[in-house]
Formats: sequence, C-alpha cells, structure tokens
Amino acid sequence: QVQLVESGGGLVQPGGSLRLSCAISGIIFTRSSMAWYRQTLRNQREWIGGIDSDARTIYEDSVKGRFTISRDNAKSTMYLHMESLTPEDTGVYYCYCPSVRKWGQGIQVTVSS
Repeated sequence: QVQLVESGGGLVQPGGSLRLSCAISGIIFTRSSMAWYRQTLRNQREWIGGIDSDARTIYEDSVKGRFTISRDNAKSTMYLHMESLTPEDTGVYYCYCPSVRKWGQGIQVTVSS
C-alpha cells in the first residue's frame, strides 16, 4: 500500500521560513517524480512545484525563488523549504505521487504575527 505522510507544518511569522517533509512508502521512490500542492483562502488546491527522479525541479511563478523542493532517496523523503513567507502562503499543503495518484493527508501552515 502506498502511503504519503507530511510533517513539519505549524505557525510561523511573516518573513520566516519553514521546512515540510513528505515520507513515502510502498513505491520505488528513486524512480518516482513527486509534487507539492496547496489549498489557500484564495484558491482551491493548486500545484506549486515538482521534482523528478533526477532531482530536477520546477515551480509555480508565485513561489519561484522562495520555495525549494528537494529529495533524499536514502530516506524516501521529499522536502519543501519555504522562505520569506507571507500570510497569503497560509493553507494546507499536500504532497502527491503522480505515478500512483496518491495524496498525503495534508498539513497546516499558518503565517501570522
């Protein structure tokens, strides 16, 4: 059974940073592309970035330059490092594995003073 579990969310002040993790089991992780999505007050669930099996990344324009996606194949884990956070980044963040169409449960990120 494929399982994706997010961690690392919480409350952060504007201008701060946060790192989310997504641990994946049940797939050959080294061969899998992965993605991050989020749902905010402004938008329904939207794609924000992805990483392929060669660790090449691509980002949605609104987060480009602030967010960094990485992966650790030895730990079967994908990361999302977020910097210069604003209240508009507040929402629920999800990891996703396209090859098996599986989502994590989502994790809350709140940016507020």
